[in-house]
Amino acid sequence: MNRLDDTWHRLKAKREKALITYIMAGDPSLQDTEQLVLELERAGADIIELGVPFSDPIADGPVIQKAAERGLRSGTSLRMILESVRHLRNTTQIPILLMAYCNNIHAFGEAEFCQKAVEAGVDGLIVPDMPPDEAGPLRGPADAAGLHLIFLLAPTSTSTRRAYVAKESGGFVYYVAVTGITGAKLSDIAGVRQNVAKIRRCTKRPVAVGFGVATAEDAARVAKVADGVIVGSAIVRRMGEHGQDGRLVQEVGTFVRSLKAAMQPT
Repeated sequence: MNRLDDTWHRLKAKREKALITYIMAGDPSLQDTEQLVLELERAGADIIELGVPFSDPIADGPVIQKAAERGLRSGTSLRMILESVRHLRNTTQIPILLMAYCNNIHAFGEAEFCQKAVEAGVDGLIVPDMPPDEAGPLRGPADAAGLHLIFLLAPTSTSTRRAYVAKESGGFVYYVAVTGITGAKLSDIAGVRQNVAKIRRCTKRPVAVGFGVATAEDAARVAKVADGVIVGSAIVRRMGEHGQDGRLVQEVGTFVRSLKAAMQPT
């Protein structure tokens, strides 16, 4: 059982929902990333996703695309991100996931990446352009290293597909609340509720909902129907606005505190 599993068990015992926050590593620098990870934890985040900058992020909307460009301009690489995680492990044990595209991992080498990621302190991996039926080259090394592979389910998934993805996903199932790219607006909470219920019939793993959660009100609504709430673009937008004005950590922390407060059971 790794840090991610421990966190889900702890939250379930307290009847709380997980706040999963996403930031782009290296935006505006890896030093800022490390400061932000610690602030996110202080502000109430339970699990943190670190995006790996990539030149063609097909699943991402313009906000995260721009963050990836900033990360690439700062010279951030996958190896450097692992070193930052290793450094963070001297201070925090919050679960850390990487969200990376296939090319990043393939260029690193699947087996070497999985081993070094776990040695650095990474708990899970999300590869948005790699469905589970194409994950063969990564599955063996990830399982051997103890690295959770977390897969995405879309609103359009069939019942057969839901069952398959739920079975293959480790750590939790990532339900994409809206069709399209990150940053889209969440409007159909009834549909989210229905699809989360369908996923739960396929698995005992937690179900976390992402894409479209932009406000504290959104987080509160999703927390009522899912085990975890994933917030990315809304945080990254604030990073873009305050990355150079000295208020980056403060502004992100304030926003994340508002999300966590809204998710508390009434």
